[in-house]
Amino acid sequence: MQHALKAIAIKKAKPADKPYKMADGGGLYLLVKPAGKYWRYDYRMLGKRKTLALGVFPQITLDDARQLHLQAKRDLDLHNIDPAQTKSKRARKLANELATTSTVQTVCEEWISRQTEWADTHRVKVDLRLRNDVYPVLGTHDVSSVTAPEVLQCLRLVEARGAIDSAHRIKHTLGQIFRYAIATGRAEHDPTSGLRGALTKITKQSYPHITDPVRLGEALRAIDSYAGSFEVRQALRLLPLVFTRPRELRMAEWDEFDIERAVWTIPAARMKRKQNGNHIVPLSNQALAIVQELQEVTGNMEGRRFLFPGARSLTRPISDNSLNAGLRRLDVSKDEHVAHGFRHTASTLLNEQRGFDPDLIEVQLHHADRSMRGKYNKAAYFDERRKMMQAWGDYLDSLKTPNNIVQLASVQ
Repeated sequence: MQHALKAIAIKKAKPADKPYKMADGGGLYLLVKPAGKYWRYDYRMLGKRKTLALGVFPQITLDDARQLHLQAKRDLDLHNIDPAQTKSKRARKLANELATTSTVQTVCEEWISRQTEWADTHRVKVDLRLRNDVYPVLGTHDVSSVTAPEVLQCLRLVEARGAIDSAHRIKHTLGQIFRYAIATGRAEHDPTSGLRGALTKITKQSYPHITDPVRLGEALRAIDSYAGSFEVRQALRLLPLVFTRPRELRMAEWDEFDIERAVWTIPAARMKRKQNGNHIVPLSNQALAIVQELQEVTGNMEGRRFLFPGARSLTRPISDNSLNAGLRRLDVSKDEHVAHGFRHTASTLLNEQRGFDPDLIEVQLHHADRSMRGKYNKAAYFDERRKMMQAWGDYLDSLKTPNNIVQLASVQ
């Protein structure tokens, strides 16, 4: 049988105002509609014209369609079997194989397995979001057939329980997965692209944080007396002094520290704003003393790598929740202050005091853009950041003395 269709012509075929057919021969054709491209086989049985649906392109390729068409035609011509009533075993097997590799859940799991650079904690979070909120609603759907309203319905259920941020995160993840499905030939469009503006906007809120000097002093004294693990205690003592993100501190490695210069250089790859490059943290005398205490313990361990190794394995740092759990043990509630809150505490108090350049504070928080970092990477401004960090360390020290609330000294 002579075939008329070419794979490239099928791929490039665009929908028109009305559905149209692209014939391949022997009754096999591709029906092109605005909603998609469908394989059909027209035949006659007992004098009546009938149509057999063979699947959707691109899940059913041109070669697949021809195989299904050939088997159906043989059943009809040689055995007088109506293919619309009794599909061949070959057709059922191929359809089942295709169905099992193109469901939303299958594509999601395949996509996750290919994210080899993810941290284990991030992988678990993404997997749980999909398992809890996506698979129960869309998991068994063919990835090529999912519509924007169906995705929105799934996300609305997440919003309904008040998880607005999670709904946005899931939408972003699904967008990546649908684009992966397009790239692997199992879908033709990303339904999340039509959801712009459909979700409830995220109202950004600061992490709970203490700014009252008296209460901050109480919290710092409590941290100094922390009776839990040495690593968690030292991390809680160091975090207020350097006010990095908790993950950046937890993952700190010994080869990032220059003890003699009192500098910690965090690699760009571990920073939230990777485009800003490595983040240099001048260590105050107080911070340096804590690092040196750590060095005598975790810095001398065999196979040392992390400043704060976990209790179960030296090859992993303390857990994601360990710092906040430590604060809870000190009767600092999650509504009052969390580990990430030390960044907001430092930003608020440093900005309220005279003599500290707001842009300089933003650089130390690693918020600044490229142009600002270029301005403040000069040695003179690094010296200013070092002075600011030392003034901050001295201020926190002063708060640990009851009834000794002083004004934060400015950089001269």
